[in-house]
Amino acid sequence: MWTGISGLRLALALFTLMTLGACQQPEQSATADRPAVPAADVDWPYHGFNLQEDRFARLEDVNAANVSGLGLAWYLDTGERLGHEATPIVVDGVIYVTTPWSKVIAVDARTGAELWRYDPEVPRQTGYWACCDAVNRGVAVAGERVFVASLDGRLIALDRHDGSRLWQTLTVDPARPYTITGAPRVVKDMVVIGNAGAEYGTRGYVTAYDVASGAQRWRFYTVPGDPTLPQEGAHLEQALSSWTGDLWWQTGGGGTAWDSMAYDPELDLLYIGTGNGSPWNRYLRSPGGGDNLYLSCIVAVEPDTGRMRWYYQTTPGDNWDYTATQHIILADLELRGRLRKVAMQAPKNGFFYVLDRETGELISAEPYIPINWASHVDQESGRPVERAEGQYANEPRWVRPGPLGGHNWHPMSYSPVTGLVYIPGRTADFLYANEEGFNFDRTTRNVGVDRTLQVRHPEAVPEDPPDPQPMLLAWDPAGQRERWRVPLDMPGGGVLATAGNLVFQGRASGELVAYAADSGERLWSYQTQRGVIAPPVSYRLDGEQYVLLLAGWGGAGRSRGSDSSEIDNLGGGRLLAFKLGADGGLPALPERPAPVVWLQPATASPDALLQGEVLYQTHCGSCHGRVGALGGAIPNLAYVSPETEGSFDAIVLLGARLPRGMPRFDSVLDESDTALILDYLRSAAHDLGSTSQTSEH
Repeated sequence: MWTGISGLRLALALFTLMTLGACQQPEQSATADRPAVPAADVDWPYHGFNLQEDRFARLEDVNAANVSGLGLAWYLDTGERLGHEATPIVVDGVIYVTTPWSKVIAVDARTGAELWRYDPEVPRQTGYWACCDAVNRGVAVAGERVFVASLDGRLIALDRHDGSRLWQTLTVDPARPYTITGAPRVVKDMVVIGNAGAEYGTRGYVTAYDVASGAQRWRFYTVPGDPTLPQEGAHLEQALSSWTGDLWWQTGGGGTAWDSMAYDPELDLLYIGTGNGSPWNRYLRSPGGGDNLYLSCIVAVEPDTGRMRWYYQTTPGDNWDYTATQHIILADLELRGRLRKVAMQAPKNGFFYVLDRETGELISAEPYIPINWASHVDQESGRPVERAEGQYANEPRWVRPGPLGGHNWHPMSYSPVTGLVYIPGRTADFLYANEEGFNFDRTTRNVGVDRTLQVRHPEAVPEDPPDPQPMLLAWDPAGQRERWRVPLDMPGGGVLATAGNLVFQGRASGELVAYAADSGERLWSYQTQRGVIAPPVSYRLDGEQYVLLLAGWGGAGRSRGSDSSEIDNLGGGRLLAFKLGADGGLPALPERPAPVVWLQPATASPDALLQGEVLYQTHCGSCHGRVGALGGAIPNLAYVSPETEGSFDAIVLLGARLPRGMPRFDSVLDESDTALILDYLRSAAHDLGSTSQTSEH
């Protein structure tokens, strides 16, 4: 296990494994005069396991030598559809996990029995403002309280024993299209939460609240406000000169901190990842140029005051939705013979960053996937050197990576034993082009990029464009190089590493797979019957190590990337626990009924069909996916019942299925638009021929 690890790294690994905090006590082995002491319980108490968010389980009961004996201990169906993205929290034998629409479930960690459930009753029209599904990434637990942030912007404290509400506070301006999908973090005696909604015109910020009362302690804005008014902090006054024009502050500017945070108690710094601009397109957002601080940044904030200590901008003047909201891991690395306190991130833009977490100094940055928008990151300035291939001000450009990024929200993990970071990565290109006649409209997504250009002008797409390639990547952050990779045929979810020389990752296909952490060798798998995007966790209870996974397909790119007819992704979410020697099973999947294809043939002209496709891609495709794609969490509109076809306007315009989470679109569409969409769907469905999919949508 220790081959190739330097003496300093070996010492660090041993120290890390032995000093595990109050919730993890070292085991004692039996001797002639001392009986064996039962293995101590080990919780998963924080979102990323610890405050450093390394997602490394210091457990080796399940290891590379015996993982083949892992079996299903129990499972619990959540009863909820859409994307399940939460990291379960495990404390004192109880699992706390969230499902879509910000619901919380408490589960017995031994048996899988549901203990209580809390529903914040999020208005279903809120889903209209959620760019990437009505997801939630989890809770925080502190003392006797469980904290959850709801999609409609509330922060809620629950009694962790019975789920009763203790307090709630609205963290956003209800007049603005804010949403929250991220997990709160508890820092000292505060609970901290950010928000999302940049595409619809919001201004990003992070707020800290008192854990006992919910009273606001401070608010940190990530971008400046109206330049004619006093700013809410010295960091914003300093940022004003990096923005030009008026559109940015009228639309909010963006920079929403919708996911990653980490905390260093020794340095007493809170690290926050910030997002893209509003709109994406900097030629429209800030036409005079500028870095647009603090978009796409890692910022270090003093948790007692909310004042910024330092920042590092991964993508100055971000032009491609290259957020830096991706997972931040804090670690101590041996670099050139010196132990450095670092923060590590693999944001969307394709570079892997190692920063000094005391000062924000760039230590190194190298591409972890092939990219073409920049050649490298200049070591002296810390800035990426942009290339012409990424500049779409005057002509469309085929850019790698696209807005889904080389790595998105799906958490990575770091093993101090192997010294490797395990990244759920991808290559996925995108055709960027200026949106002609752009006008900001708060009723719809505003990105300033023509997302329908590939539909209207397919000749703009390069010949033989490369297919998207998801992968699990083992990255050496000290040497800034790839150690191994596993190409995937379907997207993978978040990642867990363990001291047993294991890496676990779920797939869109429904598999949970275990790999050898040092080599990438595939060692074990289990078919969960649900597409997976969430990360696994691990805990030990009564001397037995469990691997726990929340499965349920959805999120960004929902209804895409899982075409396996074996996976019933429409069946809702599922929580599954595995341990050595268990032999539980899952019920057989029901047979899929024969598909019902549209009864009425399309009679529209080619021009009308093109208009319908553009409308579909603009307003429907991000949820319902490519027409004909199987396995999605949301019904695919190539296959419907006659009743659905006859009720299309009532569903789309009047909200007939609002209780089921389908928003109404009468603010942006009318009956002439839905007629065009219907004709496009009829045409596309008939072009598919015979396919298998469920019949009632």
